[in-house]
Amino acid sequence: MNLQTHAGTDVEFQDIHAVRHDLQSAQAWMASICGPHELKASCPQRLHFQHAGNLLKSMSTVIGYIEYGTDVTIDIDASALNSYSISLPISGQQELRKQNGLLMSDSDCGLILSPYDRQELSIAGDCRKIQVAIKCAAMRQVLEELLQRTTREPIVFETRISTRQGAPAAWWRLVKYLLVEMAQAHNFFGHVPIARDIEKALVKGLILSQPNNYSSELVGLSQVRCPEYLLKAKRLIQEHAGDEVDLDAVGRAVGVSRFKLHDDFKRYFDITPTVYLKRFRLEAVRQALLEGGHNENITAVAMRWGFNHLGRFSSDYKKLFLEVPSKTVERSRKH
Repeated sequence: MNLQTHAGTDVEFQDIHAVRHDLQSAQAWMASICGPHELKASCPQRLHFQHAGNLLKSMSTVIGYIEYGTDVTIDIDASALNSYSISLPISGQQELRKQNGLLMSDSDCGLILSPYDRQELSIAGDCRKIQVAIKCAAMRQVLEELLQRTTREPIVFETRISTRQGAPAAWWRLVKYLLVEMAQAHNFFGHVPIARDIEKALVKGLILSQPNNYSSELVGLSQVRCPEYLLKAKRLIQEHAGDEVDLDAVGRAVGVSRFKLHDDFKRYFDITPTVYLKRFRLEAVRQALLEGGHNENITAVAMRWGFNHLGRFSSDYKKLFLEVPSKTVERSRKH
């Protein structure tokens, strides 16, 4: 990707600018953001693809504006995408064909392309639209933080996302606000803690505002609170994740036995303390690789977070993030 950086060496936020005049390179550009797809145009010679936006590196979310300059169709196979693609025309129209029918999209109503359906998106030549691309791994991570448990099924959103009323409209206003501010305040968004929190708020806001297959459970959680000592135990595990974590000591620190800690973790979070620790460490490694790119040594980072068996580490990493560590570094280097 052709990216321009505006935040120094410890950067979480980068500008994206791309102009393409042939189908193959335009398709390749968007495939690097959303995943494999087939791009077709009735008049390929008129293609004038432009993408301008921002990359938030913590979870690889891309937010920006896209236009193709001519009528195009994007054909997506089931399970091909590695990101959720949320788009809203500013001008012009687009339409999405799925097995259950055809959905129109204009400035009043956007679309969410989930990575788990066969679908065909047709975009008019005069359509300029906002697009937010959120990685599947990031969506799952934030969802599990909200649910305080692991998930087995991917989150599936209602396809149409309105701009006219309710929480989805508020989410779109947040997106538009961020686009304006990111264009004007590079140094502000270059601060790592700010960029990370904004990116997580963007993903969390979509999950909580747009109806999905976890909405009922998320509403119910507002009425059920886990014991305070479990939250304290979580914080202790996070604070000492880079060291040898003694779960007996964690239990004593919060006033319960190791067995009760294990059982209540499983009850409230649907995960054991041991698995939670491993997942937290894996996410910390991924964060370091995304931030450091080719300057980070994978083995050194893994060992820094307590992974001494590198083969098992690589296998666990791929299982959680759907890519090997070297692929994360390669993607960060391209960015």
